Parts: sequence; C-alpha cells; structure tokens
Amino acid sequence: MEEISRRRLLIAGGALGTFGALGLASPVHARSLWTWSPAGSVAGRGAGLDPEWVWDDDIDAIIAEVIERGQVPRVNDLLRGWVRNDQPLPDGLPGDLRDWMEEARELPSWADAEKLQDAVDFTRKKGLYTGVLYGLGSGLLSTAIPREARAVYYSKGGADMKDRVAKTAQLGYDVGDRYAYKPQGGMIATSVRTRLVHAAVRHLLPQSPGWSRTSGGQTIPISQADMMVTWHSLPTYVMGKLRDWRVPITATESEGFLHVWQVSAHMLGIRDEYIPATWDEANAQSRQVLDPIIDHTPEGAALTDALLGIIAEVDAGFTEPLINAFSRYIVGDRVGDLIGLDREPLLKPVISSAWPLVVAFREGLIPLPGVPSIAWVLEEALRKFVLLFMAEGRPIHLEIPDANRPF
Repeated sequence: MEEISRRRLLIAGGALGTFGALGLASPVHARSLWTWSPAGSVAGRGAGLDPEWVWDDDIDAIIAEVIERGQVPRVNDLLRGWVRNDQPLPDGLPGDLRDWMEEARELPSWADAEKLQDAVDFTRKKGLYTGVLYGLGSGLLSTAIPREARAVYYSKGGADMKDRVAKTAQLGYDVGDRYAYKPQGGMIATSVRTRLVHAAVRHLLPQSPGWSRTSGGQTIPISQADMMVTWHSLPTYVMGKLRDWRVPITATESEGFLHVWQVSAHMLGIRDEYIPATWDEANAQSRQVLDPIIDHTPEGAALTDALLGIIAEVDAGFTEPLINAFSRYIVGDRVGDLIGLDREPLLKPVISSAWPLVVAFREGLIPLPGVPSIAWVLEEALRKFVLLFMAEGRPIHLEIPDANRPF
C-alpha cells in the first residue's frame, strides 16, 4: 500500500485520547475449532492446520533481522519510490529481503486475467455500492473485530488513526482499480509492502505491554486466521450485502469479484489452502472465523469514533445523523450496539425503507417517482464519503515500522 488504496487490509482511524488503565481486556468470544476443509480452497488440498498457528515465517524472520540491525529507515527510503508492479526493486536492499520480494511479487499460477478484468468492470458499474460498503460497512465492522482493533491501536500506526481509516477504506478501491494487477498498476507492490509491515508488527507488538495485557493469550499477532477474518470483512461481507439489497449481479461479475480477492489474499501472504474457492465456501468459512468473534473493545470503540469523525468532515456534520442511521442499517443492530453507533430511532425506519428504493431505481427496476426525496439526500452524502476516500490517485504511504505506538 505505499499507494495503497485497503483494508488491508485493512486498517483504521483518528486521535484516540487516553483510555486510562485498560486492565484486562473485555472477554472475547471464543474461537470455534477449525474444521473448514482445504478441499474447499483454491488449492483444493492442504495440511488442514489451524491457521491460528500459522504466520508468514520466511519474511517474519527477515524483517525481524532488518529491525534488529537498525536497517528500517534505509529500507523505507529505498522502497518509497517502488509503487508500480513493473518497477525493478531498488538497489541497496539487504540480499535476503530482495530475494524474498522478487519471489513474493509473482502472481499465483492460477490467476486469470479475464476474471481480473471482469472484477474491474464490476467495480466500475457498482462502485457506489462497493465504495460505501468498503468505507463504511467494512470499516465499521473492523472496529468490532477485537484482535484487529487492538493490533492497530498498539502498533506505531495507532498514533495516527485517521490515516489508518483512510488506508482501510482505500483497499477496496485499489483492488478494483482498472490497472490493479497489470504492469502499470500498483497492487503487487502494495501487497508485498503490506507483508513487510505485517511482519514488522508481528515482531514488535509482543514487546508492547499494552498489547500483551489485552491480547487474550495470543503471543504473535496477525496469524493466518486473523488475516482471513479481515478478508471476510471485505469481499464476503460486501457480496452478502449486495445480495441482500438485490443488486443484479451476473455470474461472470460474481466470479470476477471473488477472483480478484482470491488473488489479493494470495499476494497478501494467505496460504492458498485457506482461500475459499467459491462463495459458498467463503460464506461457510466466514460463519466459522468471523461471526463468533465480533465483540466490543475500548480500542474498537475509539476506532469507531475516529471513523464517525471523518464522516462528520464530509459536510460539517449536516448529514451525520443520516449516515449514522445508514451505518447501523448496513452493519446491523448487533454490531451497531457493540461499537456504540447512535440508534437514530427516527431515521432508522426511513433508511430501511428508502435505500432499497434507491437501489431499485439505480438498477432500472422502478421509476423515479417511487423514490422519496430523503433517499437522494442520503445518496449524495454517501457519494461525498466515497469520493473523500476513494478518489483515484490519493497517495497512501506504507512504511515498515521500527517501534510500537508511543504513549
């Protein structure tokens, strides 16, 4: 992500202030036993190891050495201009890091150029929906994922949470960019750099007393299980909402959208045996790894405040209640209550009846007179929100951290 559009992956937001003594973390819902079969993955087979105990071993060891040797500032300087997929790696990188990056930048053998183009076409046609769902839906959902919220808060990036929100919202845009995995695009460079950042966080966070005190017994962050949780909060969640809204989607569009996220998962370091091969498999895995762990944390509540603060900047807060109500509508009352979204009792029924009409009109299913005027106020506010984060060419800088968040 030096010019990352994501999520990355996903990841969050604004000045948090001080929580005071956090003490022990609020209890996190227990993980289910890992039972998902690798037969349902893009690999079609695998060892079946619980991804909770799998990380990114090769680059984790390399980056730990880079940090301990004090080479992070130099590596960041060298990589700052490496933003295009077709650029050669800069001279001067440590040899082991360079060798790893050359291998990591290769697309998987199963990547399908036609399906990747189908994903681009789909995003171009449905960009308002996907932009809103990435920026608001996935962004807010991530604040109810305890491990993700805590990893963000205690890492170096937690000191500038607004920048992290922007990175999360941008990921969806970049994945759907028309040049994403083409030579002139940037998703390969973004993905490789993201893996470097994740490796650094795995080395550094265990040294943070705050993270160790609230990690629920996890000793190394960002496991493959954690990455799949984040993955499901993006494409699986987005496709589910599009289906709920009855947005017309062809089989080709659906397959293309899934494929670009499968490729992205691989490029971000997720093993092929954990990447679902179909939407049915994705939904089954999501029910196992994402649904049970949604919970409230003080860190997540702070991220929510940061994201809502950015929403207020769109138009000086004029439509903030409207977008708050829409946010609760798209994440549901369970998540809305956990992260502290206002209930907006007057607007909630209006949104739940008006938004489906906006979708139906945009898809040519009903005439204009069938859409209430407040629906267009909402749509315009959402457009402004999407443009705020998803404007093409918005620079988002990704750098390897060499310390945790200073307090």
